[in-house]
Amino acid sequence: MAKKGIVKFDIDKCKGCELCVVVCPKHILKIHEHDVNIMGYHPISVSDEEQCIGCANCAVMCPDGVISVYTE
Repeated sequence: MAKKGIVKFDIDKCKGCELCVVVCPKHILKIHEHDVNIMGYHPISVSDEEQCIGCANCAVMCPDGVISVYTE
């Protein structure tokens, strides 16, 4: 069985830097085009969580600790 990841975001801390987007091997992270957080930034989101492999590259890369990745 393939490893599956669950990605959680602290949206209100996200500055939309896109560093996590660059390091995601499955290319499933994106910046919201319309949503804005309490700081006025477009936050990160996951487009297809079923594709997440739980590598946690995004969480390691995030300079603000916005992302947590859990594996099943």
